[in-house]
Amino acid sequence: MKMQKLALAIVLAVGFALPAQAAGETEHPPRVKWSFAGPFGLYDRAQLQRGFKVYREVCQACHSLSLLSFRNLAEPGGPGFTEAQARVIAEEYRVQDGPNDAGEMFERPGRLADRFPKPFPNDNAARAANGGALPPDMSVIAKARTYERGFPWFLFDIVTQFQEQGPDYIVALMNGYEDPPQGFQLPPGSHYNKYFPGHAIGMPKPLSDGQVTYDDGAPQTVDQYAKDVTAFLMWAAEPHMEARKRIGFQVMIFLLVFAGLMYFTKKKVWADVHAHP
Repeated sequence: MKMQKLALAIVLAVGFALPAQAAGETEHPPRVKWSFAGPFGLYDRAQLQRGFKVYREVCQACHSLSLLSFRNLAEPGGPGFTEAQARVIAEEYRVQDGPNDAGEMFERPGRLADRFPKPFPNDNAARAANGGALPPDMSVIAKARTYERGFPWFLFDIVTQFQEQGPDYIVALMNGYEDPPQGFQLPPGSHYNKYFPGHAIGMPKPLSDGQVTYDDGAPQTVDQYAKDVTAFLMWAAEPHMEARKRIGFQVMIFLLVFAGLMYFTKKKVWADVHAHP
């Protein structure tokens, strides 16, 4: 009876998993090796700074980062900028403030407490400047974008704590632009991307080799740009990841020690009972 129930559970699991796999016409993004992967992963400071540079020089023209403040750049666990460097970066931006004594809005240099300003005043202006497409905010995009790995991979993901579907997808998307296959009807104003659902994406290819200059000798290629800016976006989506993992490890150690103490306490308390039934 137990074997029958187990077999039924496996059949149901496979049955639910197969339709999801059959429906997905896009390719699965290839796995990328990330420094922040796993229970002990950490952000690569140099990569975060390179990714921030790619965002500033390429992405921020269309995509906002409205949940991130300039002060976050200098916080522990972040890109490793000093407070003075973060202040200089903030002052390079123009932030709308007001009203002043005359009741008018005005612009001023950014401060550490300010959030990154949006590239467009409103969504309608953003759509008008991008052929009707609304560029998404990138604050949490690395956690919001994902793909279904299907059965049985999601079971392995639970054990290995694999949570990098979003970053893998973003890197694949940046590298997935190509000419549409013969017979594919591409809507006007869209571009073919083999990793984008439906393959027709409104954003033109954003990166090209040599587009952003690196000062640390890292390769100036589309693939490197994509990995660097994705790592930065992962940090933007989860800036306290390192602290979370550190605290989680400390909690696990505490629970193991606590379980051991409780076990020996139980043996001590019930020792006389077992000795004299």
